[in-house]
Amino acid sequence: MKPIRQLSASIVNKIAAGEVIERPASVVKELLENSVDAGATRIELSLENGGNDLIKISDNGCGIPQDQLQLAVTPHATSKIEDADDLFQVGTFGFRGEALASITEISQATIRSRPATQECGFELVINGGHREEEQPCGCPTGTTIEIRQLFYNTPVRAKFLKSPQTEKGHIIEAFTRIALAHPEIQLTLLHNEKPVYQLAPTTNWRERIDAFFGPEISDSLIPVANDDPDIKIHGFVVDPSVSRANNRMQYLFLNRRYIRDRSLQHALTEAYRGLLMTGRFPVCFLRMEMSFALVDVNVHPAKLEVRFQNGGQVYSQLLSTIRNRFLTTDLTAYAQLSKRPVQEFRPFGESALGHLGGTVEAGSAVANSNDTFQLAPTDEASHQTRLEFPATPARDWTNSPFGQTQSIPSDFSGRDRFSNGPVGFSSSPGSGSLSSSTHGDSFPAVHRMSADPSSSDRFGNEDFRGLDQGPFERRDFSHASHSSTSRKLPAMQVHNTYIVQETDEGMVVIDQHALHERILYEQLKTKFQNGKLESQRLLVPEPVSLPSAESAAILQEAELLGQLGIQVEPFGGDTVLITAYPAMLANQNPAEILGGVVDKLMGENKNLGQEDLIDELLHMISCKAAIKAGDKLTSDEITALLEHRENCQDAHHCPHGRPTSLVFSREELDRRFKRI
Repeated sequence: MKPIRQLSASIVNKIAAGEVIERPASVVKELLENSVDAGATRIELSLENGGNDLIKISDNGCGIPQDQLQLAVTPHATSKIEDADDLFQVGTFGFRGEALASITEISQATIRSRPATQECGFELVINGGHREEEQPCGCPTGTTIEIRQLFYNTPVRAKFLKSPQTEKGHIIEAFTRIALAHPEIQLTLLHNEKPVYQLAPTTNWRERIDAFFGPEISDSLIPVANDDPDIKIHGFVVDPSVSRANNRMQYLFLNRRYIRDRSLQHALTEAYRGLLMTGRFPVCFLRMEMSFALVDVNVHPAKLEVRFQNGGQVYSQLLSTIRNRFLTTDLTAYAQLSKRPVQEFRPFGESALGHLGGTVEAGSAVANSNDTFQLAPTDEASHQTRLEFPATPARDWTNSPFGQTQSIPSDFSGRDRFSNGPVGFSSSPGSGSLSSSTHGDSFPAVHRMSADPSSSDRFGNEDFRGLDQGPFERRDFSHASHSSTSRKLPAMQVHNTYIVQETDEGMVVIDQHALHERILYEQLKTKFQNGKLESQRLLVPEPVSLPSAESAAILQEAELLGQLGIQVEPFGGDTVLITAYPAMLANQNPAEILGGVVDKLMGENKNLGQEDLIDELLHMISCKAAIKAGDKLTSDEITALLEHRENCQDAHHCPHGRPTSLVFSREELDRRFKRI
């Protein structure tokens, strides 16, 4: 065994650098935070070769006095804490005093600084941790730090650096986080002497977000705020129509510090549940403020992770703040035709559409400088052309009656047929039409449209008066502009898939399956919460043979499945016996239903908590029970479907996050037909 030795200060600093300085972006983060702590109102960051050759940060902060320059690059020397108690009240970004010492140990560094009280500045040069004597120099008030040849004396670390473009991307992300947290600071980023960002100070956070992410994001921002005195949350969430394939654009700031927290990311996901497609993640820019004593930031060397004294309260506040905002926001998808450029196409030898000021390609329509009506490329497999309708940002209905709520009747059944009598929906596979179910509650007061607008509101809301109240609230759309106040023409079905309805604003195209699925899901959830989800016993129980793992998973969740109306029993070996299943699925094959349950239990969601698992199973049941694309509806069935739409808590999205409808405004139609 080798003898125990005391490590040299140089090795200790290199080890510390390995924890704190992962790549050039880590240097940028630490130095920018030091500039912010110094009270700077103007910061400039200059890079060369992705930060590998040079990182230079200049600020107009308080500066470092001459007699403290040497101490500033000494390990664990800091002006930000004085005793151990200060660690529980950390209000600055840096506080451990290891950043500058670590950075200068693995680079060639120059520090120039002058406080306002000094007549001249002083310069300190450090090469791989070896410090020279400080020398007087001319410099403005503030501090300038140049870091050259990062990792030059630690080649093992240097070989793990990526290309300059990749490292530049990481630096821009670090720069973005600081710039978003401090919109009041003027920030400039140069790369190879060319400007990348020149950000003026602003009091409008939306402007700073727009500078980084453009109008797609900034035009889709939905402001959120709460009034809790202990945990203040304010900022923006982005309309569900704009999402990402990962969670990298979830910007959470705690007391101006950018953080990553799995619990809070989960709260965001829950807030968007049912509004996003599977595999998509929400975008947000949220600032949280709380007492420094309620959070520990001394958890991670890079200080990206924190520990809350009451994490559950923070989770609940974030979830409820966003959910409450969504309840008062119109999330209807508004049609806006794509504005992507198209290439030239002359289908008739000459430009048949040239007089419109644009050109056409195969599978595309007209384009011009003002607005573009574009078709997606032809699907070679089906030889059909598909229209693209990207959704526009959500409209804010904060001060409209949209935010008012009424309770949905507890016996508002989602299983029985549409209009006269029990009102739910069921379809026979491949039948192309709807079939009536004989199981369930009666519906004593059918919700019908009034022929006389003066006798009631346009949805006949008087029909619900006096009925029992249930746990779900429905929004009052009586004055929401996306619905009609008087219908001139009845709704019609097209391609046995979509329902087209005239409104005073224009028209709305509804996906019949997505809407019905949403209706059934909310009704199923209400019944489940009330313990009234009906189950239909089979006259002859159906045995289903499954692989061992799947059989075990089904039987392990037998009690939970029973609450959903699916009753299973062991039948020997790996065979499971289905004795009952949801009455809503009377026309479905029980074995297929069980197969869908297995997919949920054994798929990517197998580690979900019970609440999430129940939600996934309710999604599955409502999807299987809903009418399908291709099912022809009668006029009464269309009417009843639209009536039930107005009683949904979220009529804009199916449980899987797909939009249920697309609104075309009259103005948009007039503009497309060149009437305005």
